[in-house]
Amino acid sequence: MRGHALECDAPSHRFSLRSQGRAALTQRTTGDTRLPMQNRPPRSAHYGPWLVGLGAALWGTESAWRIPLNELFDAKVIVFWEHVLILIMLLPILIPCLKEIPKIRAQTWGYLVFSGFAGSAVGTIFFTLALKYGNPTVVNVVLNIQPVISTIGAFLVFGDRLARRFFFYASTAIVAGIFVSVTHPTMIGVSFERAGLNVGSGYALICALFWGLSTVAGRGVMIGMSLRLASSMRIVIGLACMTMILLAYGKLHGAALWPATAQAHPAKAIVLLLFLASVSGGIPLLIYFQGLRLTRASTAGYFEMMQTLAAVCITWGIFHATLHAHQVIAALMLIAAVAMVHQVQQRVELRQAMNA
Repeated sequence: MRGHALECDAPSHRFSLRSQGRAALTQRTTGDTRLPMQNRPPRSAHYGPWLVGLGAALWGTESAWRIPLNELFDAKVIVFWEHVLILIMLLPILIPCLKEIPKIRAQTWGYLVFSGFAGSAVGTIFFTLALKYGNPTVVNVVLNIQPVISTIGAFLVFGDRLARRFFFYASTAIVAGIFVSVTHPTMIGVSFERAGLNVGSGYALICALFWGLSTVAGRGVMIGMSLRLASSMRIVIGLACMTMILLAYGKLHGAALWPATAQAHPAKAIVLLLFLASVSGGIPLLIYFQGLRLTRASTAGYFEMMQTLAAVCITWGIFHATLHAHQVIAALMLIAAVAMVHQVQQRVELRQAMNA
């Protein structure tokens, strides 16, 4: 759940650059609708990148709340409550912009519905499942493949130009993502299971796919809707999707929404949910967007990598999830490759903007 806005602006014909993250185009999450980054930051821009890094690092703390919540709730129920709490926080932002709704085109609504479904609902479910069944450190590092997916998606859907070196760095990121996902890479040819490519890694890759495609849809939303309305309505749609999903699975009732495990530890459940929706949700959004106002696009991408570093530190320090030596090397290669994808694409997009 990334990329909510702070102001109710007029519909913008520019798209944001980032991602559930987490990077090219936009980062995590999912239909992210972010404030356009300025190419010429104002005088106070010297601390802007550090605000970007702080906001992204706070996003990386979500594993600290989501992993223990997996012991109390079903993964889909966690995402449902997360949407409920964030929507409550966003109501003061949403209500003043409701008058814009009749002016929104059908195509924009289509992008928004897909963004809310793929990024806010389904993608977050797979992320929660990945943390439940996989190595949390591997999961958070594998998600760095998301920007490559969003860049390819933008090329196919919107005709964005790809830098000549994009394919080299993207291929490097994909290969590194495979090696960071397996415990014994020499055994891949024998058996995926014996190589250590568990179901958690698979969920992480699926999550990256949904969040990456959601980012592409989020760019479509940016064309015809204000940032403030788009970010709020994305949560509304995500909550509607989660409600239907819980209904389809027969979990939209008291016993499933607040199971015996949560009843046994009610204070723990409430505190963890509140931290998930605030410390790893609303608060970093405010800090991050203020940073984006003061930061060049090409600079912001590097500071966004603080999200992965924070997530790795938490899973190492709190949950003692370790990596083998080859996985550490592959993780560093993955982070570097994604950062280079972001850099070379930013150069292309900046040249396009200057020639427009």
